[in-house]
Amino acid sequence: MELAELLTAPTEHPVREALRELAPRELDALVIAALAATEEAWRQVLVSRVKAFAAGQPGDGRPAVAAYFTTTERRAADGMRLGWSPFVAALSDTEAIPDLRPTRTTVTAVPVGEAALAEEVFADPELTAALNRLAVLDPPDHGDILRVHLPTRAVTRIST
Repeated sequence: MELAELLTAPTEHPVREALRELAPRELDALVIAALAATEEAWRQVLVSRVKAFAAGQPGDGRPAVAAYFTTTERRAADGMRLGWSPFVAALSDTEAIPDLRPTRTTVTAVPVGEAALAEEVFADPELTAALNRLAVLDPPDHGDILRVHLPTRAVTRIST
């Protein structure tokens, strides 16, 4: 617990001095471990927010087993960036993966400001932050689906 508390401020003494004493290979190992821990922490935020969302949904009493997120493209300063949509594409009460392919594709131009406003008004900020961080840590491809399995708290990327 003491070490975890010290690591919350890695630029402060004594952590800063300890990091300076490590060899490059040891620092690389530390970075890899920290990235893996960061990704897992964001996955658990995602699971918690999805559980809260599922608990608030009306239903027939059958608990949700999994939630699915699809990808979305966002305009960024350096071009288009692929990430996870901040909205649940499907909430399933079975283990079966629903068909998330669109049956009909309609392209609608949405001004950037309106898309950002929709996310701000309707999306869960913590859920959005977790999805955005996970997309940075492990970028999705077109057609990928992110599955949040609630009983096991497992978050997996499914490539279609």
